[in-house]
Amino acid sequence: MKHVLTIAGSDCSGGAGIQADLKTFAAHGVYGMSVIVSVVAENTQRVIGTQDVSPKLIAEQLQAVFEDIRVDAVKIGMLPSRLVMETVVRELKERKPRNIVLDPVMIAKNGFPLMDCRLARTLADLVLPYADVVT
Repeated sequence: MKHVLTIAGSDCSGGAGIQADLKTFAAHGVYGMSVIVSVVAENTQRVIGTQDVSPKLIAEQLQAVFEDIRVDAVKIGMLPSRLVMETVVRELKERKPRNIVLDPVMIAKNGFPLMDCRLARTLADLVLPYADVVT
């Protein structure tokens, strides 16, 4: 069985982010793991609010997964801040996973910004070089 790690936001309604990724992984017979970078209070109509996870806890989540479980691929979704991007890149550089998919999430389906649009260039400069596939 393949093991895939998703690094993304958590959508309490289950329609996006970590929850959607884990459902997709399970549907394809893949063992899914997750690192949550932001908690998003949303439903099918709107985003009510977001709270980013501290970079320290993001790094600790990555450490917990990589030190104990084989990671065959990584899927990166929402990276809400420069600090989060830098933390994820630093940890991935150290752990050197193969098969990195970048599926950047910047705006919710209803138009709510999940990342400052001025960070698009930062995302391209910092994270893109590590991706094997970009969606």
